Amino acid sequence: MTESILTPAEAGRRLRADYDLLLGRVAGLTGEQLAARYQVAGGPLGDFCESLHDLVAHVLMWDEISLAVLSEARAGRAHWSLDPRWETPDAGRRLNRGGVAAGREVPGDLLLHRLEAVAAAAAAEVGDCGEQAWAGIGPLAQRVWTVPGAPAFWHAGVHLGEPLAGVAERA
Repeated sequence: MTESILTPAEAGRRLRADYDLLLGRVAGLTGEQLAARYQVAGGPLGDFCESLHDLVAHVLMWDEISLAVLSEARAGRAHWSLDPRWETPDAGRRLNRGGVAAGREVPGDLLLHRLEAVAAAAAAEVGDCGEQAWAGIGPLAQRVWTVPGAPAFWHAGVHLGEPLAGVAERA
């Protein structure tokens, strides 16, 4: 799915709706409930999440890398993840599996605390970006925050089987 570059306001709205969807799914869950078997939809690189805990860890890894990509771009540097050696399906699968495995070592309450912090940072970084700054980083932000074959700025919803239509409009 290819979309034209979204405005920062629309990109931020989608990110917030995607996070709200995930936060709503995990709200009030205990660590044990978070780690319980949960069927998530596989992404373009496969299915590597066995629980909501895994999904949260995966989304966090992806979004923290995306935040770092934008920070490096603002400093005039290219982030390591943009090197062609990392932009392969094999490297992506390895990062996804490694991020989920590392996330399993983090207690659920700390993982959810981190999710709320990253959600706020990502939505602010994208949604509050001025038009002039967005002209320079918007295409890059959209590239790194887009799951191949899915709508831009829509990640947790892909794995939760929630289409963008209808969900984002309620945000």
